[in-house]
Amino acid sequence: MSDVCIVGIGIHPFGRTDGVSGLDQGVFAVRQALADAGVDWPSLQFAYGGSDAAGNPDTMVESLGLSGMQFINVRNGCATGGSALFSAQMAIKSGEFDIGMAVGFDKHPRGAFNAMPAEYNLPDWYGEAGYMITTQFFAAKAMRYMHEYGITSTSLGRVAHKAFRNAVHAPHAWRREEVPLDVIMDAPLVSDPFTKYMFCSPGEGGVALILASEKKARELGKPLIRLKAATMRTRPPGSFEVFAPSIDVVRGGSATRIASADAFAQAGIGPQDIAVAQLQDTEAGAEIMHMAENGFCKDGEQEAWLAEGRTEIGGTLPVNTDGGCLACGEPIGASGLRQVYENVVQLRGDGGGRQVPNDPKTAYTHVYGAPGVSAVTILER
Repeated sequence: MSDVCIVGIGIHPFGRTDGVSGLDQGVFAVRQALADAGVDWPSLQFAYGGSDAAGNPDTMVESLGLSGMQFINVRNGCATGGSALFSAQMAIKSGEFDIGMAVGFDKHPRGAFNAMPAEYNLPDWYGEAGYMITTQFFAAKAMRYMHEYGITSTSLGRVAHKAFRNAVHAPHAWRREEVPLDVIMDAPLVSDPFTKYMFCSPGEGGVALILASEKKARELGKPLIRLKAATMRTRPPGSFEVFAPSIDVVRGGSATRIASADAFAQAGIGPQDIAVAQLQDTEAGAEIMHMAENGFCKDGEQEAWLAEGRTEIGGTLPVNTDGGCLACGEPIGASGLRQVYENVVQLRGDGGGRQVPNDPKTAYTHVYGAPGVSAVTILER
């Protein structure tokens, strides 16, 4: 079976765009991706589109053209974009289609996400007791992890510091100003141990990726950015995920560990072969925990990794080269696709001031959604 290739990418800048709907931001990204791929809208045979709060993606055909194409909407928490991409590549792998699209967009109001217990199969008391507030949950999970593995709050600060420095060179990022480490550490606490700079913000943006079979990609004359692996997994017994009401006495693995191991097996490579990675960083602790869950280091080794700069642009494994969720914000439908967009930019060598050196040929993407869905992709040039 031949590889699925990414032949076109487009993005609407993340942040706040008053007067422009989330769907219009998605349309903007699609037009950019079509131009990048050198194809027109009627050439696409199908699309998978994701949005959490900004309307039904299939209605963008009103703006792009009534071609009669197959268009399926996807909604899967923070893993919405990853789910759209996974579905799109499966459609081509099956042999049913030659070229199609994964698109995601969102436009969230200011403030925290308004998650409701019933949507996550939880009783109302869970929300009434305050446990649906993600800032508190993430903070409690990070505190436990830091205690168990000797991670200091300075490491949290280093993650955020890196994010804002990287985003200075990312035109699509929301927060593009470097924030000094001492300012990050001394900022007001949101939920201990996280200060306000250590959380991402719900935001706006859109991303579109054009996918094609290898044969079609060659016909288009595009550089071959191959999707060597795409996996999605849900939580196993004993996992401790967002909105988990308790911790099992016998602890288990996680959706991320399963998805990551399966992706590496599918691609036929290991963590040591990855040149650049985008890891879910809804808060600084998530990036740290996901470094280990995705197999790049052991639990607790992140303290040394960050102190030694191994996840910097020029480090052993550059992580979140465009600033990740911390600097870009998180429009749910678009966020996972932004990570893949950034990896394609890196593999093409178009990163400018944030470009990873030494001609990277492999890239890794991990996105996580409540209450325990992980999507992983591995790209190869």
